[in-house]
Amino acid sequence: MRALAAALCLAASGPGVAASAAPEPGANAIDIPPWFKESFLDVREDVREAAAEGKRLLVYFGQDGCPYCRELMRVNFARKDIVEATRRHFDAVAINIWGDREVTWTDGRVRSEKDFAALMKVQFTPTLLFFDEKGAVALRLNGYYPPHTFRAALDYVAGKHEGKLAFAEYLKRVSPAPASGRLHDQPFFMKPPYRFARAQRPAGKPLLVLFEQKICSACDDLHARGMKERAVRELMGKFDVARLELFGAAPVVTPEGRSVTEAQWGRALGVAFTPTFVFFDAYGKEVFRMEAFLQPFHLASGLEYVASGTYLEQPSFQRYVQQRAARTREAGGRVELWRGP
Repeated sequence: MRALAAALCLAASGPGVAASAAPEPGANAIDIPPWFKESFLDVREDVREAAAEGKRLLVYFGQDGCPYCRELMRVNFARKDIVEATRRHFDAVAINIWGDREVTWTDGRVRSEKDFAALMKVQFTPTLLFFDEKGAVALRLNGYYPPHTFRAALDYVAGKHEGKLAFAEYLKRVSPAPASGRLHDQPFFMKPPYRFARAQRPAGKPLLVLFEQKICSACDDLHARGMKERAVRELMGKFDVARLELFGAAPVVTPEGRSVTEAQWGRALGVAFTPTFVFFDAYGKEVFRMEAFLQPFHLASGLEYVASGTYLEQPSFQRYVQQRAARTREAGGRVELWRGP
């Protein structure tokens, strides 16, 4: 049952993750590359050892059966340039988000893998944290990033660009993947002017702000597949949905009442990837976000997680996805975890 549940999240792991006190990997386990570091899971020590070799620490959070982690391992880490760049610039360490091995954090406290994942607020798998030489997080990737974006992330952290410009700005400068070059419209998108302050927006519905770009292959895929799913479209009706251009100049009044441009607000929110979904409650407080390549089932799960108010009772989105998939199967429905781009 655990293997089934894990398969319904955004994750995977393998023998390297499930070693020691953690259970043996199940049938849905995915092999961690053999060049990942055999670590005692002391983050302080791993940061120091990486720095001594002129590298940085990369921590991967995964679990058994996750199709997104499988894609990371079998697609991204099957590319020679990505493997070479990762091995040259990083020490990679794997964490099982349900595991029991002991992890020592920079505060010196020892926690289990699952408690450490909770401490780091891991809601999606794979999640990758890139640490600088002082043990601070230089970049965080929540969820699966396609190869061209993932390679850009490696170069961004290896080049120590985090102190110079935001990752979203960096991505804008590097060569993007082929894309349609246009923004896609949907009938449920709000029309400008974009005024999200509580006094300027009808009360009742939560707010969903979707950041996109014209040159964005993942955005094209979102509209070609995810937005066509009946469940997704029905759930969109439970929100006020606004689509903003990440580097756009249109004026926006934020939920806090600040007057900014689309680009300024995206920068203030730390949006680093498109499409990114940012959810706000009826009072204008951010409560959840999704910022990676998503299959329709997981997209619908995120929408329902917020629309139903379940996030208030179940802080783990991973567990919510497990429960939703189990309910769907018990009712005779089909859960499709992965469809190729």
